[in-house]
Amino acid sequence: MKRQKQIQTMRKRRKFRVRNHIRRTAHGVPRLSVFRSNNHIYAQIIDDTAGETLVSSSTLGKSDLTGNRKGAAAIGKELAEKAADKGIDKVVFDRGAYRFHGRIAALAEAARAAGLKF
Repeated sequence: MKRQKQIQTMRKRRKFRVRNHIRRTAHGVPRLSVFRSNNHIYAQIIDDTAGETLVSSSTLGKSDLTGNRKGAAAIGKELAEKAADKGIDKVVFDRGAYRFHGRIAALAEAARAAGLKF
């Protein structure tokens, strides 16, 4: 039980460290935030100055997609296309407490390939 509490604390600290670094260096650029659960992956582009979500996409409710690498790549591409429709071409990537590996990297690479710059 004690080890689990330590892991949760470390994840929280990593998440805040990454997010604070992004907010200090973004200077008004929207933030692409990623959340992954065991079954799904969620991504949204957030304007921190206004405090609102500009574009979002997830595998939830899509019967052919799950939260694996293939689903993450599809969500990254879909998010980039929605962002292009709204005129957003540059974002800052917020990986949260997750390592840039696997599903997170697949989402980021698909978003970059579809035209988002970060």
